Amino acid sequence: MAVFSQPGSGARFDWGLTGAAELGRVCAALVVVDVLSFTTAVEVAVGRGMRVHPFPWGEQAADYARRVGAVAAVGRRQTTPEHPWSLSPAALRAAPVVTDLVLPSPNGSAISAAASATGIPVVAACLRNARAVGRWLRAEGYGSTEAPVGVVAAGERWPDGSLRPCVEDQLGAAGVLDALSGVPGGLSVEAAVALAALACIPDVPAAIRGAVSGRELVEGGFADDVEVAVQVDVSDVVPVLHQGYFTAG
Repeated sequence: MAVFSQPGSGARFDWGLTGAAELGRVCAALVVVDVLSFTTAVEVAVGRGMRVHPFPWGEQAADYARRVGAVAAVGRRQTTPEHPWSLSPAALRAAPVVTDLVLPSPNGSAISAAASATGIPVVAACLRNARAVGRWLRAEGYGSTEAPVGVVAAGERWPDGSLRPCVEDQLGAAGVLDALSGVPGGLSVEAAVALAALACIPDVPAAIRGAVSGRELVEGGFADDVEVAVQVDVSDVVPVLHQGYFTAG
């Protein structure tokens, strides 16, 4: 049904792979938000000059990397001194720079890979670059009813594979929507509700540290990843997906 695409607004909001597919049918640009950790890792890697190839989570990522002449990132606990590239933003800040990095994940990367088939710009946003992403979109002319933007919070997954909406991605999406406030087409109701989360969270980094996903990473020994991810508006890097990989827009 057309109503699910939130018609008549310049900036729209939805969750997960299905929401991205719905907005991707009608929007002129998509923004993917996966704060812990895919889009934060993309921002870090692209900021260091790497081209990042999104890919769904699974063993086939290594085969794909070999085909395109890239390095495949591995799970956080699978890194070695010889292969330090993973979904960890903290690890990527210290790892050697490679030209092409395949960065698989079950959420943000899978959404980005699927969205690339739409042919529209797909932008990776996180807390670190949310305002820069909003500025870039406005400068490129997105945000009208004729050229709407879809902001997609990736979310996490329950053990049964179903979507688990999460605090960090809603707040990351809210940061982008805040930067889009005042676009000619206005915000959809869904986008306005997502944005409203900022008004009741006076300390965004503290909220993410204390929420389920942040605590999961901290308790798993990856507190450094959380600290990189909760830095707000510290980056002007705008990763845009083009020809199958993210580079600086």
